[in-house]
Amino acid sequence: MAKRIHLTELGCIACEELSELGAGKEGWLVNNPNLLCALDSHSLALANRFLILIVNWGDPDAPRIKIRPDLSPIEAESITAIEWLVFDDVRVVVAGTSCGYLLVYSVSGDLIHKQIVHPSRILKLRIRGTKKDLMQETSSEEICIVLPGIIARFDGSNIQSMIEKWFQEKNSNFWDQKNRKGDAEEDSGSKYQRLPYQIWNVNKNGACVDATVTGIMPPPLLEHQSSQRYYCAVTIGEDAVISAYRLSEDRGRSIVGAILSKVVPAAASTIASFSKLIWRSNDQSPKRKPEAKTQSFARASSLTCIQDYPRKGEKLTLSPSGTLAAITDSLGRILLLDTQALVVVRLWKGYRDASCVFMEMLAKRDKGKSVIHTDPVKSDYCLCLAIHAPRKGIIEVWQMRTGPRLLTMQCTKGSKLLQPAYRFGSNSSSSPYIPLEVFLLNGDSGQVSLLNRSLS
Repeated sequence: MAKRIHLTELGCIACEELSELGAGKEGWLVNNPNLLCALDSHSLALANRFLILIVNWGDPDAPRIKIRPDLSPIEAESITAIEWLVFDDVRVVVAGTSCGYLLVYSVSGDLIHKQIVHPSRILKLRIRGTKKDLMQETSSEEICIVLPGIIARFDGSNIQSMIEKWFQEKNSNFWDQKNRKGDAEEDSGSKYQRLPYQIWNVNKNGACVDATVTGIMPPPLLEHQSSQRYYCAVTIGEDAVISAYRLSEDRGRSIVGAILSKVVPAAASTIASFSKLIWRSNDQSPKRKPEAKTQSFARASSLTCIQDYPRKGEKLTLSPSGTLAAITDSLGRILLLDTQALVVVRLWKGYRDASCVFMEMLAKRDKGKSVIHTDPVKSDYCLCLAIHAPRKGIIEVWQMRTGPRLLTMQCTKGSKLLQPAYRFGSNSSSSPYIPLEVFLLNGDSGQVSLLNRSLS
C-alpha cells in the first residue's frame, strides 16, 4: 500500500533578512512571543517589536520589503498584531501597536492610514466575512480588533474605499508629497481620514486575552424593532474561560450616566476656575498637542460565561461562517463551541500548547452518481478542524462537528500552522470556489507546504 502524502511543498522563505528576526536559532519561529506571522497567497509578513518583513515565498528572486513603523519611543510603543488585507489585486499589511494604533501599509512600505482605536495594547486583528446564502440571511465583511477587555469593529467596505482612494490618488500623481512630509511630525494621525467604527467594553467577566465577533444576532425579545444591528461576541480569558455578549450599535447611556456626564465636567470646570482665582497662577507653560480622541463605548450585554478555576482560555479560532469556535485552555483541552446556541458541542483532551485552524477537505463523492462538473464546488467540501499538538509533534484533522479523525501526520519541531488572509469580495458566483486552506511553515528550513485537501 502506497504511503499517503499529506503535504505539498510550495516554496521557501529562507533569506538573510530573517536573521534580524532571530532566524538561525532553534525554535526561533515558535519560542519568541513577540514574533508575529501573517500569510497571504504568495507572501509572508513577519514582525517583531519594531520591524515588519515581507517575503515572497513563491518567488525566491522577489525583493524583500522591510517596514519600520514610526513608533513612539516615549511610550515604548511596539508592534503587537499583524494581518493581511486583500482586495482583488490590492494587498496591504495591517499592524496594531501597544498604544492602540491601527497602521495600514502598502507592500512597498508606504503608510496608507493611521488611526487610534483605544489607548491600550492591540492583542489581535481578525479579518473575516460571511456571504449571503441559504444559511446566512445577510452578508458582512469586517475587521475585528481585540484589546484587553475591549472589542472594536471596522466595516470592510469603509476600509476598502479608503485603500482604493489612496491607490487612485497615488497612481494619478495627486498625492501631495510636500504636505505628507510637512505633517510627518503629527503624532495623533489627524492627517488621515478617520474611519468610523464601533467599540464595546466586554470586561464584565474579566479582561479577555482573545475575542471575536461571530456574526449578527437577533435583538432582545422585549426590545422594539429598530434599524440598528446586534452582534454576538465570544471572549476568552483568565477569569472566565468563555464569555458571550450581545453587542449593540447604540451608544446610548443610562439616565445616571447621562447626568454624570453633564455634572462632572461642569463641576471640574468650576473648581479649576476657582483655584485659578485663589492662586493667581501666571504659569505660561507651553501648550501640549491635543491627544487623539477615542470613541465612546456602545452597549454590550452579557449573555453567558463559563468560569472553571483554574482553567484559563488561551486561544480562539472561528470557523468561516462564524457558527463554530475552537478554544484551547490551560489544561490541555480543546472546546468546540456552537456560537449560536452558546453550547460546547465537543471536547478534546491532552492537547497542551495546541493551536487550531479550520479548513475544508474534499469529501468522498458518491461513486454511483456521475460528476457533471470538473472543478469541485462548495458542496464537495466538508468543514474540518486541524489541530497542531507541538508536544506530540503531530497534526490531526477532525471532521466537524462530530465526525471522525481523518488523518494524523508527523511534523517537525519548530513548525507553525498558518492560514491565508480572507479575500474581500472572493467566492462570487462566477468564480471557482476557493476552499479554506492550511499551510505549514517549517521554522528550521523555511519550507512552506500546503496541507492537501484530498484524503486519497
